Amino acid sequence: MVTAFDVNPNKLIERLAQKLKNFKELTPPEWIKFVKTGPHKERPPEQQDWWYYRLASMLRKLYVLARPIGVSRLRKFYGGAKKRGSAPRRFCKGSGSIIRKGLQALEKAGLVKFVEVPRKGRVLTDKGKSLLDRTAYEVWKEEHGNK
Repeated sequence: MVTAFDVNPNKLIERLAQKLKNFKELTPPEWIKFVKTGPHKERPPEQQDWWYYRLASMLRKLYVLARPIGVSRLRKFYGGAKKRGSAPRRFCKGSGSIIRKGLQALEKAGLVKFVEVPRKGRVLTDKGKSLLDRTAYEVWKEEHGNK
């Protein structure tokens, strides 16, 4: 059995983003065209479908960590160094609104669910795990041929 641990993460996220475009619940909000992904960024993303790549990345992160993850923890993962002119760079968390709206959309699609025990956060549903495993198998098959 092939899992998300067995394949190249970049290829997995790219393939998963293409699949997420087919979910009508995951349409990006109207304001997504004008927003930066965090205070450490100077400009909005240039890629038109970056929303789906972020959702795919969050799904993979939930799969790999395999425990309830909240918005604050995900903000740390998607943060970066803020340029402050001649002052030293400082770490800034990523945009919480983008992550929150993304997790809510993934909940509507049935790929993620909110839990409160053992701690608050979101975890993958069986549907979400299945989607990731199937996508990982497709990527693995593409890399290794039809063996």
